[in-house]
This record gives sequence, structure tokens and C-alpha cells, in this order.
Amino acid sequence: MAQAQQMDDVEKNIPHRSSRSGLEGVLHSDPDSDEHSHQFIESAATILCIIFITITFPITIFFCFAIVQEYERAVIFRMGRLRAGGARGPGIFFIMPCLDTFRRVDLRTITFDVPPQEILTKDSVTVTVDAVIYYKVQNPTIAISNVADFAKSTRLLASTTLRNVLGTKNLAEILSQREEISRAMQTSLDLATDPWGVRVERVEVKDVSLPKSLQRAMAAEAEASREARAKVIAAEGEMKASRGLKEAADILSESPCALQLRYLQTLTSISAEKNSTIIFPLPIDMLAGFMKQHNDDDN
Repeated sequence: MAQAQQMDDVEKNIPHRSSRSGLEGVLHSDPDSDEHSHQFIESAATILCIIFITITFPITIFFCFAIVQEYERAVIFRMGRLRAGGARGPGIFFIMPCLDTFRRVDLRTITFDVPPQEILTKDSVTVTVDAVIYYKVQNPTIAISNVADFAKSTRLLASTTLRNVLGTKNLAEILSQREEISRAMQTSLDLATDPWGVRVERVEVKDVSLPKSLQRAMAAEAEASREARAKVIAAEGEMKASRGLKEAADILSESPCALQLRYLQTLTSISAEKNSTIIFPLPIDMLAGFMKQHNDDDN
């Protein structure tokens, strides 16, 4: 009997393991009860704050109001929670000292330069590209509560998006399709930053820098292409001129009077340019006779 009594005492002293349901009950408290308790604490703190403001009036009245500019909004937190009603402003608004904190958000369009990015194009050419981004905050509450630093996050995302978009293009497309690339980047960034309350308004590709060796090769290719086009144009001009001369010769050969008039016109132009030169015009018929006699002698 003594041994049995001793065993019972040992079992009573052994700590019992909590059941699974008991642990879940401890870990997962009732959300409604937490909400009620938070509201109770907030109400009590608000009442105490009002009493404190009343007692210390008018000293504390200067700490109960804040002002935001026309282009700003204030996101207010009371005891760590967002105040209902959204962002405040512009103008003056009331806050509870020691209970409320707020952050100002600028709603104006913000501009920043994307640092130059070295990008490997689709045709394996390394280029350095930089761009400029225009964005603005369209929902101050989301911009403060959903992301730690919306400005820094937007900058990092812009650099990544620039590399991703240009990595799918070859060099010729990057140089000739800047507007299409800018629109694609703007659409991609706007979709990605929408959960942050940020709207990307515009993206511009500023400069595309090529390696020095590639620049020299492209310049030599362009020079060769220009020279080839110049030779083709000169050849086409000579061909057209020769055709015109042939047509003129055919017309003059068919009309002796026209040939005589051309002869007289040539004499007039020579006499006008070189007045010191003495010209003895000979009839064309006489020259034709001399030429015919010369041909007969040769035969």
C-alpha cells in the first residue's frame, strides 16, 4: 500500500503535456475580442488625452493641429493603426498629442534618372542605356502602409524593368524603336507599382551608348554605304546625260537647219566669252565637202 501511494504521488508531480486544441486556443486568440480590447484601450487613452489637453490648455493646443500644403496629404496613425477616413489635407487638421502620428506624402510628379545600365541585347551586343522616369503617388494611404519606401522601390523596379525589356530587343530595335520601348516600360512599371499606390506617368530612354569598337565599325559601314550610293547616283546621272546627248544628236542629224542654228549659237557664245579671239566661220557644206574628199582619198 505504501508503494502504491508513492507511485500516485510521483504521477501527480509529473507535468502533463497540453493537448493540441489547448495550444491552438492559446496561439489563436479570438479576433473579435482583440478588436474590442483595442477599441476599449483606444477610447480610454483618447479620454485621458482630452482631459490632459483641457488641463494644460492653452499650451497643448499648439500641438493639436497640423498643416499640410495643397500638394500634400497626411496619413494619420492612432496608436499604430490607420485612422478611418483616409488621408487628411490639404489645410489644417486635428491630431491627438501622444496618440496620433502622421506622415506627409507629396502628390506632385516626381522625376528621377535611372542609373546607366549595361545590357546584353538579343543579338549579343553590350550597350549602356539610361532613362528617366516620371511618377506620382495616387493613393497616399496605400503608399505608406503597403510598402516601406515607395520611392526607393520604384527606382529599383525601374532599373530591373529597363534591363528586362531591352534584353528582349536587338541593337537595331533599340536604336530605332525608342518610343515603343518607352511605352512598354511605362505599362510594365505602372502595373507593378499599382499595389503601392504609385502611378508611373512616363518613361523616356535618354541615351544608348555603344562600345568604341562597335561605333568605329558602324561608322565605316555607313561611310561605305554613302560612297556606294554616291557612285550609283553618279552612274545614273551619266546614263541619263548620255541618253539626252544621243537624242539631241539624232534630232540634229535629221534636220540640217537645226544643226546650222546650233553652229551659229556656238559661235555667239564663244564670241561673248572670249572677245580677243578671232573666229573665221566656215559654211558647214564646205566642211562636209572637205570631209567627203578626205574619206575618198583614204579609200
